[in-house]
Amino acid sequence: MLARGKAWHKTCYKCNECNKRLDSTNTCEGPDSEIYCKMCYGKNFGPKGYGFGGGAGALKSDTEFGRESYDGARAVLRPDTKCILAPEGQGCPRCGGVVYEAEKMLAKDRVFHKGCFNCHDCHRPLDSVLACDAPDKDVYCKACYGKRFGPKGFGYGNAIVAPDAFNGYEDFSNRPTLIIDTTSIMAKDGEGCPRCKGVVFEAEKILAKGQNWHKRCFSCSKCHRPLDSISACDAPDREIYCKACYAKDFGPKGFGFGHTPTLVSVTGDIDHLHLSMPTGVAPKGEGCPRCNAVVYAAEQMVCRNRLWHKCCFNCADCHRTLDAQNLCDAPDLEIYCTPCYRKKFGTHGFGYGMGAGTLLSFQ
Repeated sequence: MLARGKAWHKTCYKCNECNKRLDSTNTCEGPDSEIYCKMCYGKNFGPKGYGFGGGAGALKSDTEFGRESYDGARAVLRPDTKCILAPEGQGCPRCGGVVYEAEKMLAKDRVFHKGCFNCHDCHRPLDSVLACDAPDKDVYCKACYGKRFGPKGFGYGNAIVAPDAFNGYEDFSNRPTLIIDTTSIMAKDGEGCPRCKGVVFEAEKILAKGQNWHKRCFSCSKCHRPLDSISACDAPDREIYCKACYAKDFGPKGFGFGHTPTLVSVTGDIDHLHLSMPTGVAPKGEGCPRCNAVVYAAEQMVCRNRLWHKCCFNCADCHRTLDAQNLCDAPDLEIYCTPCYRKKFGTHGFGYGMGAGTLLSFQ
């Protein structure tokens, strides 16, 4: 048997320590010019410490023909990252040592050792998801960051950032509540929040019709329900409302209009029902073609680049409510349902038209 240019008897070609038979796949040549199996080579000449080695060989503590006894703790290899110090401001922010490519962790243009990249308080290992960069230029896990730099007060945070002294039942009645005063910094006229007149910063900005609102101020003017871009309605009084309050205050009134909230105005006497039409007159050519009043976004219907009120968007003859399926735009700049359009502008004579509409007598 050949190994390292030497000839061996087949019976002698075995591990120098455990006498295991060897072949070309499991032979390891040691620095002492002897041959070993992979397990014995790893124990004698391989790296030592927790985490090195693999398989059963890394878990064995055998000596030559017995078992080694451990009276103390097994030594753990901890590389000293401070043995090579870097120039000031160029090394690891935690230990000040030089950081090489194989152990580099990045956080906000700063380079950490992998072993140093842990929470400053609880020393939990971090990654790009868990790491929080703090104002003191150190890194924290999310829980420790919340306890140190997060908002304080009832309702903020969760169970992770609750006080450490919490044991069992706690009386919450005396816990202070954080109330944000949005009027503490007043804005110039016409530049602040329309509701409280305070300065609106980027982190709390909500846009509606070219105006900036605080998030806590962006609520219905009547019922104070929090609003979003879908539920907000811009009203003629320059306030914002939820859809239900807008319909009750500015929408059409009467039997058959709106939904449940709009029925509160019904008295039961049909003769007294009427439609409340908008009162603001629009500049010429910009309002509703039927009533010439201002058309707001919450009630507008579009037809050939003209804006109509929803309550005005009906047939000019029979006042039937219209939609995209039965709308006909006429030469007189009015809108009609299909039967009325045919009666006024359709082809007349025997054999023209279809359905019951053609059986009507024309003047």
